[in-house]
Amino acid sequence: MGRLLGYLKKNMVQAILAPLFKMLEASFELFVPLVVARMIDIGIKNHDISYLVRMGGVLILLGVIGFGFSLTAQYFAAKSAVSVGKAIRSDLFAHMNTFAYQEIDQIGTSTLINRMSNDVNQVQNGVNMFLRLFLRSPFVVFGAMAMAFVVDAKAAISFVYTIIALFIVVALILWITMPLYRNVQKQMDKVLKTTRENLLGIRVIRAFNQQENEKQMFGKESRTLYKKQIHVGKISALLNPVTCVIINLGIVAILWSGGKQVNVGALTQGQIIALINYMSQILVELVKLANLLILLSRAMASMDRINQIFDVHSSMEETGARKTDPKEGEPILSFENVSFAYRGSSKETLKQFDFQVKKGETIGIIGGTGSGKSTLVQLIPRLYEVSSGKILLEGKDLRKLAPEFIRKKIGMVPQKAILFEGSLRKNMQWGKQDASDEEIYRALDIAQAREFVDAKKEGLDLNIEQNGGNLSGGQKQRLTIARALVRDPDILILDDSASALDFATDAKLRKAIKENTNHMTVFLVSQRVSTIRNADHILVLDDGELVGIGTHKQLLKENSVYQEICASQMSGEEALS
Repeated sequence: MGRLLGYLKKNMVQAILAPLFKMLEASFELFVPLVVARMIDIGIKNHDISYLVRMGGVLILLGVIGFGFSLTAQYFAAKSAVSVGKAIRSDLFAHMNTFAYQEIDQIGTSTLINRMSNDVNQVQNGVNMFLRLFLRSPFVVFGAMAMAFVVDAKAAISFVYTIIALFIVVALILWITMPLYRNVQKQMDKVLKTTRENLLGIRVIRAFNQQENEKQMFGKESRTLYKKQIHVGKISALLNPVTCVIINLGIVAILWSGGKQVNVGALTQGQIIALINYMSQILVELVKLANLLILLSRAMASMDRINQIFDVHSSMEETGARKTDPKEGEPILSFENVSFAYRGSSKETLKQFDFQVKKGETIGIIGGTGSGKSTLVQLIPRLYEVSSGKILLEGKDLRKLAPEFIRKKIGMVPQKAILFEGSLRKNMQWGKQDASDEEIYRALDIAQAREFVDAKKEGLDLNIEQNGGNLSGGQKQRLTIARALVRDPDILILDDSASALDFATDAKLRKAIKENTNHMTVFLVSQRVSTIRNADHILVLDDGELVGIGTHKQLLKENSVYQEICASQMSGEEALS
């Protein structure tokens, strides 16, 4: 609640003016029953047409003025709510971008998307209705009761009992429904997660004819959401009929007690009509107030979920030194007794790693699936924090360096090729914002992407669809390699980034990188022996352990794990050549 109030304070003028104008509108509305009562008691009773016309004009004037105040209030409330929604969404997005991979893995992308979209929208709608009704409805309810006492204190006693009964009903329903709305939001997370997984894996699902299974799974989650929504909806739906019943009983009480007073001349017919009108106003406003409170309960549940994300702090400090002082001959990277385990996992993914890398060396990394190859290279740009030990970059502990500084020195090409919607030039400039066309074309040449880019005719203005949907897998991989090369990094990491390339193109790529990037330290992660065999050093991983370091020939003679990998991919003569 404190955070939401902080956002409202940024739009304090609108947040004050919206309910103020709503109260002004309500003030004019409260005079309407009195005007109607005088029209009945004076105009109709005395057949005074001119008086009725004048009072009719007063009613129209009250309506026009009230409409103007209402329109103004709606404008300020909407503007304030939209501003709050925009600010929360922007701050939430910025906060999410501070998360390390650990936090993103733990929370889940579908949950984060739901908090950014559905939950923020719920809060925005809640703020809008709150500013419009939170003062107006109570003001009308208590104002109508006060005006009823002005008309006749004895007849107005029924108003007190009616309002007390209504508040008890509203409080009880809210007390029951608020936790239920939180459960609905949690189930919505599950539905979105299932949807996201289905859409991302649609090709695999169709390839294995699993559409029906996926439909059943989605249907199960959707039915659960439906049942929860119906359950809470049924309870919320009790609000209006129960409120109407109580109000109608109040009207019956007014007619019963007021009728007696009319018979003895203590009350006029106009006053009875005024009392009934005030009771009707209370009915309308309490229904609005009840619906507002239900909407607010949803909004507060959503704000709690948003706060849960704000309360998550990155396990990685963004601060640190922005320079290193390497000594001559010092390794560019040193792994000292490094171990790593994913959060929530008792098993270490990497165990006791010790090795050093000199500037300009090419390091091949190979091992079976799940051996920790990708995890190892993700530690270098500090995407994850080591569990124990330390990694030194030019003699400085990575944890004492700012992540931004580290990543500027590194060109990272992940396993899954990711491109963004926009021009090819714009995508390449992710590597270097002010990269010239000449620099981009040079990177495309090295990445073996120049040929198909030239064939597209648009050149660097080639439009890339979302996630590179208009390109093949091999084309996307070559472009992501070029994007990393544009930066001209000190360290280039290729995480199995040529898996979609044919052997000839892969060989040309490795040759071009070797010839044009002698100053770079290159990490080649691959399942192919042919990709890493010419590396200066090859790291052999097995179940998270470093079981061998050496050249291709050394490992082929001495390392059984490497021998098995080679034997599975090439003949004996090929391995020795």
